[in-house]
Amino acid sequence: MLDKLGETLRNTLDKVKNTLFVDETLINALVKDIQRALLQSDVNVKLVLELSENIKRKLLKENIPQGLTKKEYLVKVVYEELTDLLGKEFTDIEITKKPFKIMLVGLFGNGKTTTTGKLGKYFKKKGHRVALLSTDTWRPAAFEQLKQLGKQINADVFGDPSKEFPTDIYREFESQLNEYDVVIIDTAGRDALNDELITELDNQNRIINPDEVLLVMASDLGQTAHKQAQQFADTVHITGVIITKLEGSAKGGGALSACSAANAPVKFIGVGEKVDDLEKFNPERFVGRLLGMGDLATLLEKVKESVDKEDAEDMQKRILSGKFNLLDLYEQMKAMKKMGSFSKLVDMIPGMGGAKIPKDMLNVQEEKFKKWEHVMKSFTYDELMDPDIISNTRVERVAKGSGTDIALVRELIKQYKMARKTTKMLKGKQGNMKSLMKKFGMGM
Repeated sequence: MLDKLGETLRNTLDKVKNTLFVDETLINALVKDIQRALLQSDVNVKLVLELSENIKRKLLKENIPQGLTKKEYLVKVVYEELTDLLGKEFTDIEITKKPFKIMLVGLFGNGKTTTTGKLGKYFKKKGHRVALLSTDTWRPAAFEQLKQLGKQINADVFGDPSKEFPTDIYREFESQLNEYDVVIIDTAGRDALNDELITELDNQNRIINPDEVLLVMASDLGQTAHKQAQQFADTVHITGVIITKLEGSAKGGGALSACSAANAPVKFIGVGEKVDDLEKFNPERFVGRLLGMGDLATLLEKVKESVDKEDAEDMQKRILSGKFNLLDLYEQMKAMKKMGSFSKLVDMIPGMGGAKIPKDMLNVQEEKFKKWEHVMKSFTYDELMDPDIISNTRVERVAKGSGTDIALVRELIKQYKMARKTTKMLKGKQGNMKSLMKKFGMGM
């Protein structure tokens, strides 16, 4: 996610840490590095210049707050200005009425339909009854695509491709949609925002009267993102922005900073192709990850989403009693898999984002986890519950049964023994252990 920008910003701040004095020359050089990094990431030129002037003014003309060194204040100013650039504060969507209607708008190819499914999954996980409505009369496959997404997330999907006008589709199902907590409406796009699309969206906005209108923009739009956001904001009242395709090689800065043009915050970012690959966008946390400060809050949220509460409490009891077997290790591995790729998790751990761990190394470990899963499935139930009975003969059998080799099986067993040793150490510190588990939402 914006790896190049993050790397450049971290390198820039490293220069500050390694210098003896913070003077005007250093500040000017720092600002130029930041300007270059942001422009290369497609952030709007005007916004970059405004940010640069703000940084200079605060560092050169304002007094340093008591208790901070010049270096600490410099990092604080850069952090705050980048956060302001990306929307200042986290803005969530609160379901205040039923049905709560969310309309997605945007041009062709930005991922509106996929995002409709992702957003549906997000609200279903919160316990809401969700309906998806397709009003795209331009793209024949849109309704079928949404139906497939609905099946994946177990949500009801409505639509009628035979209708000529989107508003007619909404009217046809309006009474049924009133039975749901959240209704997410997928609208049609065009290659450009022309008069036809403007009229269409204006009619839908008037008839549907949505509670939220979210502009869906792809991260690869570049500098044109600013203009596109402005045009949509002039057409309908945009309440938020969703940035898609941030998992790819796109620079992303243009779309992320376009929220200033729409005068609406970025509320979600798409970080993958799966229905779970949608994250709430929190500017403070996002900038923290860019600068290598980590994002422990999001990491804890992912843990809570990935681990069933009853299973977590059961595992806590087992750990505190000193019992830990291969089945427990297997459950831990499954939970980590749900949380996302290793590279994403590393970025969230404070201090690890700037550690420059080679991606190849993380990818190797991730592949090893996949192979270990196959190995786990080749153990018998007795072996999983009591790994001490695993002899050399059993190791050979498991390696053959899982299509791996003896070395990999032994490596897994070694990893298990290390984990068991750690749990025994924690057993003697139950107070600290319970406190830690509570932070992860697993307290008894």
